[in-house]
Amino acid sequence: MVTSIKGGEKAIDASHRIVAKRRRGDPNVARLSVEQIREQLSLAVDRVMNEGSLYDPTLAALAIKQAEGDLIEAIYLLRAYRSTIPRFGFTKPLDTAAMVVRRRISTTHKDIPGGQFLGPTYDYTHRLLDFSLMQEEEDEDGLPVQTAERDGPRTLRHDTGFLNRTDIVEDELPTDDRPVADLTREPMNFPSNRDQRLQNLVRGDEGFLMGLCYSTMRGYGRNHPYVAEMRHGDVSVTLEIPEIGLEVGIGSVNVTECRTIHLTVGKPDTPPHYTRGYGLLFGHCERKALSVAVIDRALRGAEFGEEKRYPSQDEEFVLSHSDSVAASGLVQHLKLPHYVDFQAEQQLLKLLREDYDKRAKRAASKENEYD
Repeated sequence: MVTSIKGGEKAIDASHRIVAKRRRGDPNVARLSVEQIREQLSLAVDRVMNEGSLYDPTLAALAIKQAEGDLIEAIYLLRAYRSTIPRFGFTKPLDTAAMVVRRRISTTHKDIPGGQFLGPTYDYTHRLLDFSLMQEEEDEDGLPVQTAERDGPRTLRHDTGFLNRTDIVEDELPTDDRPVADLTREPMNFPSNRDQRLQNLVRGDEGFLMGLCYSTMRGYGRNHPYVAEMRHGDVSVTLEIPEIGLEVGIGSVNVTECRTIHLTVGKPDTPPHYTRGYGLLFGHCERKALSVAVIDRALRGAEFGEEKRYPSQDEEFVLSHSDSVAASGLVQHLKLPHYVDFQAEQQLLKLLREDYDKRAKRAASKENEYD
């Protein structure tokens, strides 16, 4: 039985007006601007850019404002907008070795060539609410008192010490001429290639990926990592113009790169050695970059003869369930009308119960006969 629904459009319009009113909040409080979100909530902006597959801090900030701070909804908005943008060219691969570094650390070498560069991080802060932020005092440069940076960015080439000069760690994977996959235009297929996996992981939900990363380190994957190098900074973007045979710099992007190493026993014909994991993301997002690198290595298990036993090693499980937009769409569709489905299920339930009652009566009559 199908029941018609009337008045739905008016109800939806009214809901939109209520959302706009709630988004504005108390009119006596200053309106939150897109510029404020972009500059002062930069870590949230970076997450939305990564999972939305679009490097544009202003649009990511707009999506966050429109979504009232719901980052998954903001990611959905940005990804939907991205699908409307025409493509006019392809940039060259980023040279992260030439990165203008704002932060760079290694947990495997204290005296890494070029030095450790602590930069901005919450790693050493006390997890206590700072009530002074409710009434900040600013210096003449507009920065909170005693927080101005003393050291500016620097350029540091990749060099993780003796590891790069021995055979105890696998070589960097060679590049080839195979076209790079584009998950924004082509669906994921299985078995997947590493370029597809890395794109999927970058677009994946940070919490989901961090949970999988955590599982590998707790024994559900035998994949404990070391951070060979974590760096955050600005990288130049170069566009190749084939008509004139030139490569032109068109700007820079802010990225986080993470390289991990993992002790691997390997195949019987291969000596134990370190293998690599890798993550490269927009903005400053070290937690997710580290999670991507660890899961990248976990999904490479077949290359090293490892048995697939845990969720983090199953590419179809990881890659099919990590996308927050897909997950949110399927979960939230449960709130939409399911009247016809539910009525059909009720009818099926009625038939199943009638059949159950008949079988129960037959069983009871047989017992009475034996008695």
